[in-house]
Amino acid sequence: MNNLSNAATLPSKEQIQSFPRFPNLCASNIHVIQNLAQCHAIESELKHAVVLGFDTESKPTFNKGEVATGPHLIQLATLEQAYLFQVSDEILEFLKPVLANRAQIKTGFGLKNDAHLFRKKGIELNSVIELSKCFKTFGLNNPVGLKNAVALLFQQNFPKSKSVSTSNWSKKQLSPQQIAYAAADAHAPVLIFEELLRLGLLPKDIPNTSLKLRIRPSHQK
Repeated sequence: MNNLSNAATLPSKEQIQSFPRFPNLCASNIHVIQNLAQCHAIESELKHAVVLGFDTESKPTFNKGEVATGPHLIQLATLEQAYLFQVSDEILEFLKPVLANRAQIKTGFGLKNDAHLFRKKGIELNSVIELSKCFKTFGLNNPVGLKNAVALLFQQNFPKSKSVSTSNWSKKQLSPQQIAYAAADAHAPVLIFEELLRLGLLPKDIPNTSLKLRIRPSHQK
């Protein structure tokens, strides 16, 4: 168990650089979903997950007057698997009940804009947990980003590549770097959620915390 005080100090950039690298999922556990047949193949596991790491990626807009058309990629992850959904009308329709399901927690960082994007497409996001605001117990009143959260809880360096984050996420064939980046952005929040839960440090108003849920099968009684 980490010895975290009620007044934790975020590691410096230099300290974070010295930490071991965040261990992303292996490539065989990252699934790029491009069609409805692939959706149905993972439907059972996806719909039975209690907690899902959640993020989206969109093709960036650089020119004045350019209209944003994202999200182009929707990432959902469990503790063992990451699913990267390349957005189409049929895939959005498939994901709609998962995203709206109040019994499934969707957790991640910087999700306010995601909710706005989905509302424009007629999709409601329910039971969404914004992790950046879950560190007040540590004496950190300002929002904490994913990189700092990983460093604080696990003493690991979570790499963030600007060149990858601002790349073209609407491409039909994503690069290995894009796939790894997108998977990590969804997988890490599940680990962070579980660790905060284990430490008893999740805010009390988060859905299901009163049920003492455990998202690792080994924790279930």
